[in-house]
Amino acid sequence: MATPDSYRSVCDRFNVGKATAWRTVWKVVKSIYNFLPIYVKWPTREEASITSNHIYRKYGFPNVLGAVDGTHIRIAQPKEHQASYINRKGFHSLQTQLVCDHKFKIIHAFCGQAGSVHDARVFRLSNLQNYCTPEFFPDDTHLLGDKAYSIQPCIMVPYRNNGNLNEDSVRYNKIHSSARMMIGRTNASLKGRFRSLLDKLPFKRTDLIPYYVIACCILHNICIMRDDLIDIPILVNHEILAMDVDIEMNNAMKVAGMEKREKLKNLINNNV
Repeated sequence: MATPDSYRSVCDRFNVGKATAWRTVWKVVKSIYNFLPIYVKWPTREEASITSNHIYRKYGFPNVLGAVDGTHIRIAQPKEHQASYINRKGFHSLQTQLVCDHKFKIIHAFCGQAGSVHDARVFRLSNLQNYCTPEFFPDDTHLLGDKAYSIQPCIMVPYRNNGNLNEDSVRYNKIHSSARMMIGRTNASLKGRFRSLLDKLPFKRTDLIPYYVIACCILHNICIMRDDLIDIPILVNHEILAMDVDIEMNNAMKVAGMEKREKLKNLINNNV
């Protein structure tokens, strides 16, 4: 996990057969995966308050519970439905959606959709929409997302910049972007620590790869919880720029989200 090493190299180093190495890796991966509910879990009310206060003090953006974004994991050409796994940059990948807090700890992870699937659809399939209730977002908190996501009370996105934004909206977008960088740093830390995720994963069974990626997320969180931190490395850019999209969303939720964004914009600009 920590290096983009090949099975051949590992087998030579430890003098084992490839089949033995493969079985060992997946036995350990699935064992780690069983700890998912313990190490990757939604924050409590107190934890959400700590994140919210930290982000507000540092960036001036109120009521932030965390940030959400998708990242692409490069994979070898799968045996079936190869075209579906080709993303807009032209390589085969699996989508991974991460939600993080201010410590770069992952509080929700979802992996397994093909690289051609848009972030907005991944959001719907990830069950994260079911978290968008006052129970999981206490004290009117919300996640920060880019323009790939649809606005709603629990997801704050930037204003679309068509060249006619006023000064207040531009300032809101700037502060939103600065605060949302925590998800980029979380992704950089995850891939920097487990550098096999930066390289092309040598597995062709796409049904198993999500277990591997989520196991890396679990180990990442264990490191964060034990204050085993690393410098954020400079990464090869496998990210794909977000596109404006309108996903299926209850119109009342969109309206409520836009009204909330206006209130946040006014609050941010009044505090400048």
